[in-house]
Amino acid sequence: MTAMKPVAGLDTHAVVNQPPPFENINMFETDRALKTAVTCAGGGTHSGALSRFGKDMGSAATVESGALANRYAPVLEAFDRYGHRIDEVQFHPAYHQLMQLGLESGFAALPWQNIAAGHVCHAALVFMLQHVDSGTTCPMTMTYAAVPALRAEPSVAEAWIPRIVAGRYDPASRPAHEKSGVMIGMAMTEKQGGSDVRANTTRAEPALEGNFVHSRRFDFCLELSCELRC
Repeated sequence: MTAMKPVAGLDTHAVVNQPPPFENINMFETDRALKTAVTCAGGGTHSGALSRFGKDMGSAATVESGALANRYAPVLEAFDRYGHRIDEVQFHPAYHQLMQLGLESGFAALPWQNIAAGHVCHAALVFMLQHVDSGTTCPMTMTYAAVPALRAEPSVAEAWIPRIVAGRYDPASRPAHEKSGVMIGMAMTEKQGGSDVRANTTRAEPALEGNFVHSRRFDFCLELSCELRC
């Protein structure tokens, strides 16, 4: 957030080569290229919602939240104050604010709500949120991208997709069935695993009279990993 009375004329030098703070603007309305791209891709019906989101993203308060979310790293709380094992991660309030702004604007849910040009709107939301903070777009993008994979198993899709499509951010640490909305993440069991999916290895083991489990399922999982990589 802009300081009230920043001092530009110092005893040792004068600050004269810096632009004014890039804040309190509408990131959608002031971006001619973005507006044109959305219209050309058939997303003109989302202009009102994108304009509101652009105003939120360009506000001084949201820009400050982006800075704070990066300044204060998540903290692992392995135990509570009574010595009970909890393994919870505490995030700065600014992180939660950005997550709520994104998810409740339809970042992960809108494309799967059978709304015309939902993916176009999603792309524009991603583009504007990236201006403020990249870290929060990673879990939101994984949640968005998980829907096609969940649909491959109807029973799993029935349980989880409605929670994604709800478009709610519920940061409480409690079972999914008690939450108003959920997010989908990705876990790596390999120590060298991470964003570089090529570093991962796999192993096929015979099962069911010599048939191999890895063939089609592994290929699908690899493609999904590439799609969800941050």
